[in-house]
Amino acid sequence: MATRIVVDPVTRIEGHLKVEVTVENGAVTDAKCMGTMFRGLEQIVIGKDPRDVPYVTERACGVCAGVHGWASCLSVEDAHGAVVPEMGRVLRNLMMGALWLHDHILHFYHLAALDYIDPTAILRYDGAVPELVAVKEKVGALAAAGDLHPVLPNYKPDDFCVNDPQLVTQLVYHYLRALEIQAKGRKASAIFAGKQPHHSSMIVGGVTCYPTLVEVQHFRQLIREIIDFVHNVYVPDALLLATGPLAPLEKASVGATAGHYMTFNGYPLDKKGEKYLFPAGVIFNNNFNSIQKMDVTQITEEVDFSWYKDEPRPGHPAVRTTQVEVDKAKGYSFIKAPRYQGMPVEVGPVARMLVMKNRTFFDLMNEYGVKKPGVVLRHAARALDTLVMADAITGWIDELVSLMGEAGIYSQGRNAMIHDTAHWEPPLNGSGAGLTEAPRGALGHWIDISGKKVRRYQMVVPTTWNASPRDNRGQRGPIEEALVGAPVPDPDNPLNVVRIIRSFDPCLACAIHVIHPKGDKVIPLAPIL
Repeated sequence: MATRIVVDPVTRIEGHLKVEVTVENGAVTDAKCMGTMFRGLEQIVIGKDPRDVPYVTERACGVCAGVHGWASCLSVEDAHGAVVPEMGRVLRNLMMGALWLHDHILHFYHLAALDYIDPTAILRYDGAVPELVAVKEKVGALAAAGDLHPVLPNYKPDDFCVNDPQLVTQLVYHYLRALEIQAKGRKASAIFAGKQPHHSSMIVGGVTCYPTLVEVQHFRQLIREIIDFVHNVYVPDALLLATGPLAPLEKASVGATAGHYMTFNGYPLDKKGEKYLFPAGVIFNNNFNSIQKMDVTQITEEVDFSWYKDEPRPGHPAVRTTQVEVDKAKGYSFIKAPRYQGMPVEVGPVARMLVMKNRTFFDLMNEYGVKKPGVVLRHAARALDTLVMADAITGWIDELVSLMGEAGIYSQGRNAMIHDTAHWEPPLNGSGAGLTEAPRGALGHWIDISGKKVRRYQMVVPTTWNASPRDNRGQRGPIEEALVGAPVPDPDNPLNVVRIIRSFDPCLACAIHVIHPKGDKVIPLAPIL
């Protein structure tokens, strides 16, 4: 007999997501991923000066804010041919790279890790390591007060949860350390960005900040602390869980998608934009040996099952509109359904590791015979993704110092080019695309300018790809597909459902806004004490 399970809202993600799954014989047989709020940012910027758009779109979210400002700048620059000077390119990479480190560390420890451990095991810790004893005492005090919620998931630990006292206590200690470490990422970014969240120094054509040696040294020190944590704590923790206690989940390909992956070019390494830290590419049907060139013209959007008025399909985002139809009979989400060559593609860390052929990631797959990366390798990919960025930032700091010397900034000169002043005024008419890689995956902004004002604007964010609903061919979105087959032996404890969802690090705030006025009342599952 089929059982319908509704999780609303899904917690420990950014934004408002409702998920409905059908369970038969202890496994998910169908799933619907529902964005329950409407994003109106595309309408807000219509009629505005294109140079103001970055400051609007980056308000989509307070976690991954900067990437939207960057994508908006890129779209306007593409519309009138602006070229960001070398120092502007490096400063953008540094301020956004620092946020990248912040974002991934926050996700692993504070949003997802509690899905894989039994925190009550801490009470059985009998070691003498002072830091771990302190953790035991703190958790013991919470337990005595009958309030373990700060360190306990909303569902009962299952057979996949780690319950070794030493390991669990160590992971929770790292959870607490990560609170401080991820904050350093924001602090580092704000040195050049002016503030965080919602930076103020990145503008169309470049940046507004002239760095000083004191600022560079402060940035370098913060980044060193983060990199040390990434190398010695985060990556070892993620790989330990992937290759040890949680390996059975991955061997069973729990949380795997249909096997289609896509990346955009992310973080330019030269002025001409010919080399990138993260290269663009597309993979179909888990054929990792065949990486196809990404062609932006092959991107389309569909709204058959979204609460938007139907448009001719397929349609490229550059020519689409966003018109709400909340009473649409087939609609079940405020998220659209983007597709590449008609296929639902997973974007994010797994896609990046596959496209750039990260050796460690492929070694993990080969060691455990994984043919389809799932929920556990998604976390491992994010950790390795962080390692790639951490190592790149060190080189960019050195590159910045070299550029500062060439520009005479050491002696407080102001000869450095940080902005394309020749392209400050917006074009009378034009269109452009701003494509980049955000921590959560491929991000695209499309702009159409008429009379120096925004005529049309569209955003296709990573979570639009991953959390998309069905399309007109009945193909599920990546998260929906990843849920099918997930073991749910106890319908009252759908831990694997939220594990899989959170492994994508969804950001619904980027994909949607404004509360839907209608909705069913769903009784939440009670927290477990």
